[in-house]
Amino acid sequence: MRFITYADGAEEGVAIRSDGGYRGLPVSQLGGDLQSFLHDDSALTCLAKTLGDAPEFDLSDVELRPPVPRPGKILCIGLNYGAHSAESGFEVPTYPAVFARFANSLVAHGGPMVRPAASDLLDYECELAAVIGKGGRHIREDAALEHVAGYSVFNDGSVRDFQIKSQQWTMGKVFDGTGAFGPELVTREELPDGCRGLGIRTILNGEVMQEADTTDLIFSVARLVTLLSEAMTLSPGDVIVTGTPDGVGALRDPQVWMQPGDECTVEIDQIGSLTNSVVQEEV
Repeated sequence: MRFITYADGAEEGVAIRSDGGYRGLPVSQLGGDLQSFLHDDSALTCLAKTLGDAPEFDLSDVELRPPVPRPGKILCIGLNYGAHSAESGFEVPTYPAVFARFANSLVAHGGPMVRPAASDLLDYECELAAVIGKGGRHIREDAALEHVAGYSVFNDGSVRDFQIKSQQWTMGKVFDGTGAFGPELVTREELPDGCRGLGIRTILNGEVMQEADTTDLIFSVARLVTLLSEAMTLSPGDVIVTGTPDGVGALRDPQVWMQPGDECTVEIDQIGSLTNSVVQEEV
């Protein structure tokens, strides 16, 4: 099943991909947004059945939203590919580097990523996003993937100078409109377990800048769910952004920064393609 969240005027809706198109209904008719159906596989199946009988519409007639527009937690993992850890000057971690994003930073497929007025150093990062379905605490690794409702594509746009202004990375990751997410939430039964073995890449203005395979993740999706749930209760709709491979702009020679007018695409095999233009923040 492949779901999107969209806005039709002032009203938000949820749709399912059907025969190459989309069938959707307003949240007001569904009784809740997509996040409210993620807690249980049967609830998602019922939602899919309802949407399968809904009117078909053209994506050009609506505005896409991130598949989960208001996640309670966005938990990002740094240095989770060996080659990226090496290019960053770090040893392979024995425990994941965890930092937070917030919903204000999210932008949908087709929307603009915003280079902030405060910095010219906006970087790209292609990442696999895992969206929690059934919540829980102290989740066993052998059951962890049962707590993932589905997967999506993420561009963890990073404001690099703010990322290193303090000992924590969060300020470089939370600028408005820098975290692109979507377009679809693809439920886990359509994909390999934990999305292992999928190609992932960043294409900036037609040039491939990053290319890797999710097999290279140091901490798998299941391991991340387990480790994060040691500390906190994971809730339906929480997003785990699992890390980026090598090739980021900041560590190239010469460095590459996203500029207003650029187009950046992140692709993950079998999941989808996330494309965003870059605009300059106006103040």
